[in-house]
Amino acid sequence: MESANQTGISEFFLIGLIYVPELQPLFFDLFLSMYLITIIGNLLIILAVSKDSRLHTPMYFFLCNLSFTDICTSTTTVPKLLLNIQVHDQSITYIGCLSQVCFILTFCVLESCLLTVMAYDRYVAICQPLRYTIIMNPFLCICLVLLSLIISTINALLHTLLVLPLSFCTEQNVPNFFCELGQITKLSCSDTFINILFIYTATIVFSVIPLSGIIFSYIQIVSSILKIPSVGGRHKAFSTCGSHLSVVSLFYGTGLGVYMNASVSNSSISNVITSMMYSVVPQMLNPFIYSLRSKEIKGSLRQLITGIICFP
Repeated sequence: MESANQTGISEFFLIGLIYVPELQPLFFDLFLSMYLITIIGNLLIILAVSKDSRLHTPMYFFLCNLSFTDICTSTTTVPKLLLNIQVHDQSITYIGCLSQVCFILTFCVLESCLLTVMAYDRYVAICQPLRYTIIMNPFLCICLVLLSLIISTINALLHTLLVLPLSFCTEQNVPNFFCELGQITKLSCSDTFINILFIYTATIVFSVIPLSGIIFSYIQIVSSILKIPSVGGRHKAFSTCGSHLSVVSLFYGTGLGVYMNASVSNSSISNVITSMMYSVVPQMLNPFIYSLRSKEIKGSLRQLITGIICFP
């Protein structure tokens, strides 16, 4: 295939949704609705925690950061998709595409790190309750979030910098609705061994290791809960972990779906569906999971919404 230097590339084409042009209005309404629900739901979580002093605890501090990360993840991909559908132009500039790659990697890895930190928080709260306030002090909580952000940013920048030297073929169609690192790498005519090796290494480091840490934490948590003599005490302890377990299952479950789909299918529609399930749906559902399963969040949201309605 004819190749071009990376300096000559001006744009890519996001062709994930063009195979069904008659459904473009439906896709626009669907993604717009999901995006608005994501933004409003996560903003309500942040406002509810900020307004209610009873929720000024490490668990809800991490939840606020998770909600902000979900907003950023959706904002990285969906607005560009909506614009492309509206103007009937599927192009994205070379710089814009690399920016999407960088920000998506940053926020996805950040979410993985935050979920691991939240599992550690639940471990300390249940397994070492008498030392909880000492261990999970405000300084440590801030440091854990900042460390997660620094690690995720460095990882994303390294991936993006490895893409810069690549030459690309004349085929610059990305079979998705956003620029995904693996698909961009496949379009290159250069030797991508280092890129692929780094992708697999980063996947292990930022998926397998955090998930292993979460599983280990919950093994310790379950062991401690089973030692609680009263049924009510065990139920209360389990209820504090239910929301987090649901979000972890959704995040890593959809991530596994993306990995398995990439291994067995090259279908554009299949790529779009799995990518949407990973990069849009969890971010939309997380606020519902926490608001429905957490009595504290539910009560605080009720007060917040009542105050907004009564005092516009």
